[in-house]
Amino acid sequence: MKKEYIPFVEDLIELAIREDIGDGDHTSLASIPADARGRMKLLVKQEGIIAGIEIARMVLERLDPEVKFDQRIEDGTRVRPGDVAFYVEGRTISLLQAERILLNIMQRMSGVATQTAKYVALLEGTGCKVLDTRKTTPGMRVLDKMAVKLGGGENHRMGLFDMILLKDNHIDFAGGITAALTKVREYLKAKGKDLPIEVEVRTLENIDEVFAAGGADRIMFDNFTPEMTREGVRRVAGRAETESSGGITFENLREYAECGVDFISVGALTHQIKSLDMSLKACE
Repeated sequence: MKKEYIPFVEDLIELAIREDIGDGDHTSLASIPADARGRMKLLVKQEGIIAGIEIARMVLERLDPEVKFDQRIEDGTRVRPGDVAFYVEGRTISLLQAERILLNIMQRMSGVATQTAKYVALLEGTGCKVLDTRKTTPGMRVLDKMAVKLGGGENHRMGLFDMILLKDNHIDFAGGITAALTKVREYLKAKGKDLPIEVEVRTLENIDEVFAAGGADRIMFDNFTPEMTREGVRRVAGRAETESSGGITFENLREYAECGVDFISVGALTHQIKSLDMSLKACE
């Protein structure tokens, strides 16, 4: 995990604990002796790509610093029903308190990774990479993007702070592509920032405008047809990275990739997923 991700993850875990445990897990406190110890296993119940084991360890260690975590499978591994990702041993109450929190995280992350792997497989041999977007669950963006990487995809910007992305609304409000790019360069110079610049274009003529205004690091073809995309790649001619976005589905993904774009961004990687089924079960 990248160091800069850790504070986000720790904050998320704290929120999840407050949300689920509140002033106490009264069921466990009432029925389980405080000093009882137990052992559980993470059982996979559906085929896919597993993700979130590292986060599960953090959840367990936050609730019980003395927990014993016996990992058997690495994040990013393809798993099948019956596989055991890890065994954990510690205070029984701590394990029960961690159960739903870590399952919620792992099931979603594994769903994202599994979905991403399907898109990555479809692009094999094209040289094109699939990107995630900011269409993530609020508060869980870091985990969603970690899961995309574990599924073989690539991350676009993390948020509004680590890349300049001039989308249609920015361009319209700024007064056009030339005005928007001019203002961006002035802003970056004044702030002493060195951020990559991406510009969304809606027509082929917009591509020429971008280069006439000094160019950009990446050009995003917004809602282009495959024919327009091929022409767009030709016009860019290696002067910038290219990205396709909008109107791209699993069914037409490869057609766009074969047009020669470097990246295809797909919001469905994180906002149209099915969680992977798994459970945390008591064991000997």
